Amino acid sequence: MDLEREKLERVDRKLLARLGQDETYQMVRVPVTPATWSTWKRYCEATGTSMGRAIVALIERALGVVDDDDADQRRGSTGDVQEQLASREAELDAREERLDVRERALDTEADQIAAEAKRLGTWQAQLRSLEHDLETKSRLAVQPASAVRKVGRNERCPCGSGRKYKQCHGR
Repeated sequence: MDLEREKLERVDRKLLARLGQDETYQMVRVPVTPATWSTWKRYCEATGTSMGRAIVALIERALGVVDDDDADQRRGSTGDVQEQLASREAELDAREERLDVRERALDTEADQIAAEAKRLGTWQAQLRSLEHDLETKSRLAVQPASAVRKVGRNERCPCGSGRKYKQCHGR
């Protein structure tokens, strides 16, 4: 913890002077849960103050042990802390805006990728049908030609005209 010795000694003297006026006094330790401690630590990190200074400020505020000089100094430091908080909030807002822009860009890229995937799917289907046609044609080309029956001159023409072959297509 980053504490100034003089400030701690001054706070101790003021606390003990006030407590010494009573007949009896007893100092009590208050247990703090780890969750409370981590929350306090995050708060101090967010405001940019050390935990020791923040604890001293809480003790002084709780017991009312504040000089006029300390009060003026504290008002100034409170203003500084508020300014720091405002600047950090502005930073966070700017970061959130940048994240929103990035998310929108990612969404548009995802839409483009989906459209490309759909187009690729149609191309794959076309490719499969072309491969099937090619395979069928290659099988037909490899098969031996059927024995073509030779048509006799006096037989009916295979074109279906009803005339003899020699008078129709046989010329």
